[in-house]
Amino acid sequence: MSEPARERFEIPQDMRSMAETSFKQARDAFEKFLSGAEAAAGSIEERGESMRAGARDLNARALGFAERNVEASLDYAESLIHAKDLSEIMRLHGEYVQAQMKALAEQASEMGQAVSRAAIDATKPKH
Repeated sequence: MSEPARERFEIPQDMRSMAETSFKQARDAFEKFLSGAEAAAGSIEERGESMRAGARDLNARALGFAERNVEASLDYAESLIHAKDLSEIMRLHGEYVQAQMKALAEQASEMGQAVSRAAIDATKPKH
């Protein structure tokens, strides 16, 4: 696409309005899902006192990572809705992909360390 064609690209208002409505519904659904997941996690912890601290830590980390990743995706989608032209969409996409790759690498490292700690703690002899 030529540079002038990119500059003329505009998202129609009807499409923008529809995307904003869909975005709001997705965010509301995510918030309801998160509340339900937190309630379920709390219920499991109450019923299973024998659950190891390492497993609770891993669950909390995974839930936290999922929450942050979905929030980042929703924020990205919202920014796309408000993009003024194709070049801004391309810039936003590049920034999002780069930020998510960095976040996923950090999350994988953190989960690996937590799993190692939990495995070490689980194999320690009880006194």
